[in-house]
Amino acid sequence: MDGGKGKPSLKELLTLPGTVIALGLVSFFTDASSEMIYPLIPLFLTEVLGATPVALGLVEGVAEATASLLKALSGYASDRWEKRKPFVFAGYGLSALSRPLIGLAGSWPVVLLIRFADRVGKGVRTSPRDALIADVTPRDRYGTAYSLHRALDHAGAVVGPFVAWALLSGTTLSIRSVFLLAFIPGAASLLTIHLGVRETNRDREGKQMQKRGKLSLSPLKNRSFFLYLSLLLLFTIGNGSDAFILLKIGKMSRQASFVPLFWGGFHVVKSLLSLPAGLLADRWGRKKVVVSGWLSFSAAYLLFGLSRGTGGLIFSFLVYSLYYSLTEGVEKAIVAELVAEEERGTAFGLFHLTVGVGALPASILFGFLWKTFGAESAFFVSSGLALLSALLLSLLPLTRRA
Repeated sequence: MDGGKGKPSLKELLTLPGTVIALGLVSFFTDASSEMIYPLIPLFLTEVLGATPVALGLVEGVAEATASLLKALSGYASDRWEKRKPFVFAGYGLSALSRPLIGLAGSWPVVLLIRFADRVGKGVRTSPRDALIADVTPRDRYGTAYSLHRALDHAGAVVGPFVAWALLSGTTLSIRSVFLLAFIPGAASLLTIHLGVRETNRDREGKQMQKRGKLSLSPLKNRSFFLYLSLLLLFTIGNGSDAFILLKIGKMSRQASFVPLFWGGFHVVKSLLSLPAGLLADRWGRKKVVVSGWLSFSAAYLLFGLSRGTGGLIFSFLVYSLYYSLTEGVEKAIVAELVAEEERGTAFGLFHLTVGVGALPASILFGFLWKTFGAESAFFVSSGLALLSALLLSLLPLTRRA
């Protein structure tokens, strides 16, 4: 299951299915909208609304855990009903409508509710979207397809923060106004879904198990898939929200406009490296690439804990961007490779549920360690858990279930 042979050509890249490219553009517009807002939320919560780091961890943890629970249900539903696109459109639509309302919030509990609605949208769309990418893509190009999607996603995440920085630095607009303007790229994502995303005709003859009975956990019968999710859970518990990294940057720079600029540069690197990582995974082996990514995370968090100036943070972010590039698309390619076609939505739901189950304790634990022992201790603990997860994954054989 470690990937195809030979080096993918530019022609092969350009001839990926149109639905994969359209979904990449949808993520481009969505992240442009989201990342106009997200880098500013930690400072908005702590400086404008007076929230504590523990409250910040609660907001982010509840939001991500909610999304991951819904990803499990929506993935199963898309398998059962043999439809992906309605879930994709509804999920992106809810996020596009709710996210800019943070600009109207007067307290951090209100932000929690809005983030909750935004993450509900993410939960509804993500697993069906990931399954749809696998539905339309040849097996030996999974790594390339998922990493192209992530590359376009990160390109949008580059545009969003730079737009926010330009609006805050070059105009008299407030943070709240920037939040409200984020609706525009969100609307563009919905138009792209309507015009460019097409379902594939999947052969389901004799594969109707998902249409009857209770929620199926059948992908977990694959020992490799179960153990893979177990190690992913261990890794996630040590992976606190990126909001804490942004909070450290904001406190060190003491300039709100610097945060989205820094975050945008981070996404430039991720956008440039994601596609080469996917091509490498299809050729070299997907597990090897994910292990390398988790080791990069461990190194990055160690560096975050040691950093005392802007230069150290920039270098730490370069290492951290390598982690994202090596893992975001390739982790999903492993899921698509390990499970049967009729179980893809359910399997992706379980994958995202695992991340969500770890997200809430991870963010609360990180916030607790930050407040009690200092930021350095929180980063060091996360680094150690990531190192352990990478070593265990390197020893795990991954076998596709027949």
